[in-house]
Amino acid sequence: MATQTLRIRATLIGLTAVLMWATLGLFGAGSGDVPPFLLNALCFGLSGILATGWLVARGQLSLLRQPPKVWAFGTLGLFGFHFFYFTAIRNAPPVDANLINYTWPLLIVVFSALLPGESLRLHHVIGTVLGLAGAALLITGGEGLRFESGSVLGYGAAVVSSLFWSSYSVLSRRLGSVPTEAVAGFCLTTAALSALCHVFLEETVWPQGGLEWASVAALGEGFSMRAAA
Repeated sequence: MATQTLRIRATLIGLTAVLMWATLGLFGAGSGDVPPFLLNALCFGLSGILATGWLVARGQLSLLRQPPKVWAFGTLGLFGFHFFYFTAIRNAPPVDANLINYTWPLLIVVFSALLPGESLRLHHVIGTVLGLAGAALLITGGEGLRFESGSVLGYGAAVVSSLFWSSYSVLSRRLGSVPTEAVAGFCLTTAALSALCHVFLEETVWPQGGLEWASVAALGEGFSMRAAA
């Protein structure tokens, strides 16, 4: 019975993760013209508060006690990926930006094969090339590689976000066993860093109307569920 319960829980967590990744672009685009740093600050501020409150309620606040390198790595990963991702969907067609960004699973396979004790095999390369070619075909419609000048920044940011998350996922193995609950703290530090960058680098544009605020809230709640899972 215990094993079955664990399997059901793991399946539900996996389905929740798929749902969160699937709606990231939807809610990101739905948040309007909020600049990336401010959007990061709002979403991760909400998620950090919710997730930390969950830890307090469960008496697990001590799980936030992690080495400085873990805090730095976790914060940089969340901050960097989401900043470049939100920049991408703000400056390129969201569907195209998402297709480029979601090449990160392919890159994880390649980067994992480069770790000590692993080997990059031909089927890894073939699979990656086919995946990248498929994404390029969908974006260009088979009409050649032509980008609108106004979307170059967005496409570039999407590439960086993909590289960021795949590298973060692979390198996290080298940190040892870090509890998922520690993400609550990473969310708070990501929010603080994003807010600081916003103050100095961006013009403030708040969400307009209920739909945009609801999109921001949905993003924040989704991020917090990662920490509470």
